[in-house]
Amino acid sequence: MTEHAPVGVAVAQFAPGANGEANLFAIRALAERAAERGASVVVFPEYSSYFSDPMGEDLVAHAEPLDGRFVHFLAGVAQDLGIHLVAGMVERTDDPSKFANTIVALSPEAELVARYRKQHLYDAFGQKESDWVVAGPLDEPELFETGGLRFGIQTCYDIRFPEVTRRIVDAGADVVLVPAEWVRGPLKEHHWRTLVTARAIENTIYVAAADHSPPIGVGNSMLIDPSGTQLAGIGTETDVAVGFASASTIASVRAVNPALSLRRYRIVPTNAESA
Repeated sequence: MTEHAPVGVAVAQFAPGANGEANLFAIRALAERAAERGASVVVFPEYSSYFSDPMGEDLVAHAEPLDGRFVHFLAGVAQDLGIHLVAGMVERTDDPSKFANTIVALSPEAELVARYRKQHLYDAFGQKESDWVVAGPLDEPELFETGGLRFGIQTCYDIRFPEVTRRIVDAGADVVLVPAEWVRGPLKEHHWRTLVTARAIENTIYVAAADHSPPIGVGNSMLIDPSGTQLAGIGTETDVAVGFASASTIASVRAVNPALSLRRYRIVPTNAESA
């Protein structure tokens, strides 16, 4: 088996807004900073292309196709810096009144190598994302590989559903990337840190979670290793944090804690309409 060097994984934290140009400027600046610090994979927040609060028709109006300007821009940055770049976007759908909350992954060859449409919409804590967003299909997880590690994607509210991460791990992921807009509120920072850490521990994988910085998001973007240890993190500021993931660390943790091989249940997706 080929020994690979550890892969630099960065979480990039900023507060996307309604100025698309400013969002693109922030993405490029943070991606450059992450690459300078040794990152090969950089994950940005949910809604990195455009965001406004409260949600409304303006988000629908700013939705783009997967071959639109935002993805083209990400592809250019990924190619320029020789990295994989992962970010959330507002994607156009066939429904003129709604959009898809989509995560895209671009390779150093400027190729769209994975996408994920949010499966569990944030109809909780006084919010109703489903008023504006079409829930993603329960498709097979899309992974991409670099440095001998396989990367999967989910987003934000999905982290409250452990079966989402487990299904991605069953597909072969070593690292799960979680772009988010984790809204502030009582105990929400505690929920965020606990859930992200739990998904890493129970699956013996790395989890890299990138949130919006305040005032709407809680910040606290982080990279957690398979034992539940934080390798890199950010407080509330706009910044990047880089940690290093390796297959050897996953193997050593699983030798001590073979939870995946000892489990007695499997994950079977179900459509809510027929459940």
